[in-house]
Amino acid sequence: MSLNKLFIAILFTFTQLIHAQNTDNGAKLFKQNCAVCHTSHTDQKLIGPGLSGIFDRVPKPADEWLIKWTLNSEKLIKSGDVYASKIYNEYNKAAMTVFEGQISENDVKDILAFLKAPPPAAKNAPIAQTDTSSTTTPGEEEKYKGKDYLIIFLLIFVLAVLWISLRNTNIALQNVASIRTGKPVYEPKTITEETKEWLVKNNRLVFVLCIIITFIGTKSCWDELFKVGVYYDWKTQKGYKPEQPIKFSHKIHAGNNEIACQYCHNGVEKSKHSGIPAINICMNCHKGIQEGPTTGKTEIAKIYAAIGYDPSTGKYDLSKASPIRWIKVYNLPDHVYFSHQQHVVIGKLECETCHGNVKEMDIIEQKNPLTMKWCVNCHKTTEVQMAGNPYYDRLHTYLKEKYKGKKDVKFTVEKIGGLECGKCHY
Repeated sequence: MSLNKLFIAILFTFTQLIHAQNTDNGAKLFKQNCAVCHTSHTDQKLIGPGLSGIFDRVPKPADEWLIKWTLNSEKLIKSGDVYASKIYNEYNKAAMTVFEGQISENDVKDILAFLKAPPPAAKNAPIAQTDTSSTTTPGEEEKYKGKDYLIIFLLIFVLAVLWISLRNTNIALQNVASIRTGKPVYEPKTITEETKEWLVKNNRLVFVLCIIITFIGTKSCWDELFKVGVYYDWKTQKGYKPEQPIKFSHKIHAGNNEIACQYCHNGVEKSKHSGIPAINICMNCHKGIQEGPTTGKTEIAKIYAAIGYDPSTGKYDLSKASPIRWIKVYNLPDHVYFSHQQHVVIGKLECETCHGNVKEMDIIEQKNPLTMKWCVNCHKTTEVQMAGNPYYDRLHTYLKEKYKGKKDVKFTVEKIGGLECGKCHY
């Protein structure tokens, strides 16, 4: 191969790589800025027209016109451009967002490269299914408890039969020996009499056993109190991961697309509860994004059904709407007070502190036990961010004076009364 041909081949390969990179960047930019109002490779109308065949419809040269339109449509309309004015009037004079200053001309070129490329293949692979190995339903929980009780009962029964058999064998052997030696036959005592006699003979051992049993029992009761909300309520145990009516992936939304938790759970900074997102919030994006990367149109169609939306016409029929019955994952007992606002806004805690790395979860699950012991330990070790926090200015001044001269003093939640019963319990 001649040097010229080799150079041309390398140049062609390099050009293709750049084009692929621009296309990928264009797809990302389109998703971030355009997908709410436009579909990329179809004629379907959303807020704006579908962009299939856009290069044949707009004035020539198409790329140059589209760059001007995308960056500042208002400027193009005011310039007297006939086609720009036609589109503006056709869509009820709804002005397109001015992207000038937000994205560059090269960014628009990448978006156009994406629109010229073949449509991305639909990915209809099902989302990861719920791992049922770590969760149990109420019926299964009772079934497992029943098996445990049956095993304990059978063990006690076997030990009782074995003890009675050995006792009777011992009495029989004693009587045989008595008959051979001419001694009187042994008359067995009742179990109650034998028990009293053994207790009297071994009173020191009995006293030590009573102390041990009392200690173990007290410790067990204390531990069980800390586990309230784990074993007594199957819904609140660590690892609980119910299958939701819609296969919503936090990994795709919060992880891949970097949507802030507060965008959907908008009550987290204002209220005790974080709140379940309203369907209107879903529709902010999914009026335009009608196909998911893993489940295709199947799961998004359930959102449309819940709000009575017809994607083919872009119209709502609320008479066909029905609520989505989400299953609550995190449940606290009724006597426990917990405020998201206090922890997120004042305490400045990240959501991951209690909920785990949600950005990696396809199916949300309870990562922490949320028991009293877990909360108490957190209050004992978590330092309150007082410096620069106006909420704590007065308290911070008081505590610095109180612990003046002492080394390594950490102003934890415990130091500001975070372990008082009334803080968390009604």
